[in-house]
Amino acid sequence: MPETSYGVSEFARFLFGRQARRRWLHLIIGGALAMPYVFVGQLVVGPATDSRYVFNDLPLQLLSFAVGLPLAAVTAVLFPLTRPLEAGAVRWLCGVDRDRLAYGPARTRDAKGRTAAWFTLHLGVGGIISGMSLAVPPFAAFLVALPVVALVNRGWLELPSALDHTWVFALGPVAGVAILIALAVCAAGSGAFLSRWAPALLGPTPEDRLAAAEARAADLAVRNRLARELHDSVGHALSAVTLQASAARRVLDTDPEFVREALAAIEDTTRRTIGELDTVLGVLRDGDAPGTAPAPTLAADLDGLLRRTRASGLRVQATLTADPDALPPVVSREAYRIVQEGLSNALKHAGDGVTVRLRTAVADGHLEITVENPVACAPECRPGGGHGLRGIADRARLLGGTTQAGATQGTWRLHVRLPMKGPA
Repeated sequence: MPETSYGVSEFARFLFGRQARRRWLHLIIGGALAMPYVFVGQLVVGPATDSRYVFNDLPLQLLSFAVGLPLAAVTAVLFPLTRPLEAGAVRWLCGVDRDRLAYGPARTRDAKGRTAAWFTLHLGVGGIISGMSLAVPPFAAFLVALPVVALVNRGWLELPSALDHTWVFALGPVAGVAILIALAVCAAGSGAFLSRWAPALLGPTPEDRLAAAEARAADLAVRNRLARELHDSVGHALSAVTLQASAARRVLDTDPEFVREALAAIEDTTRRTIGELDTVLGVLRDGDAPGTAPAPTLAADLDGLLRRTRASGLRVQATLTADPDALPPVVSREAYRIVQEGLSNALKHAGDGVTVRLRTAVADGHLEITVENPVACAPECRPGGGHGLRGIADRARLLGGTTQAGATQGTWRLHVRLPMKGPA
């Protein structure tokens, strides 16, 4: 018995539940949208059949409906916005997941063809269910009320001769209820049918999926770029400022001159970092925002980077056999970030008073950057570390270069080769 009641409740929910009612509304909207095309069809069918009263002839009305549906298909082809409008209605009224529908205008031939098929199907099925929804309930209500009508009728209502039977009056209410249930079954079945076909006809085409994948890839590339810029600029500045403040605190009473230099370096570092942060945030807000400070380059900003690093107490020996001014702008910019991250790793892992050797050279059309320092702990062994090395590898890969990093006999060595001319 519980299984039977459960089945009856499920069937009742299928016919009259919230989802069924919303799908029924979707079908009625389809019938309303079909009306203008039916009127146009009547203008064609009336003269063609030499009939002046198309409205009073059911076969001619159905013929007008059939003539109007191809016009609806043409409308869907001519107006690309039909697809997002229909997809929105299907999502809200038919309960189809958003991920299974395409919301952009139909641009390709395949997308337009499928949209036209859906629009024709929606208006065709919706028109039939709408007509049934208008005609069936009054007739069913008459059948349900037929016994009462027979009892109170005093001759003022002329009933058909076919109703002059007792069994007709007895079965009238049953037939009326059965007709209403049949209408609900047709509406629920049609709504489920349209919901099933909506993803196939309104879903994304292969071109839509490719465009969405490209958009996601572009968004991910921008996010990775911003992450690299923030890590390299702000991360290096925080490491440098921390070590500068620590070194100044230790010699506060014995070497005031060094303390003044450290405080000046901290001020210069934070000021430059704020400017770089504004640049990154400007890119995040407006793409390449006008009026923001230009990104630092090896040619213009290497000396300042070395000076601020040395102010933290780290000895840096720099050997440049490449002319920074002769580097392409994109190579100069990425090379600066690579050198900055290499020095930042030295600040974090090498300790105070350790010598870092920085060499830049041009060999066989490549810019070679080498950063070496004695280290007790490689960047990978720090919990949560390694993001900087991945950022360096990403920068080199985008330029068509290579990266090698690792510890050998107590020395950490970072070696990067960047082509002077390569993919942007």
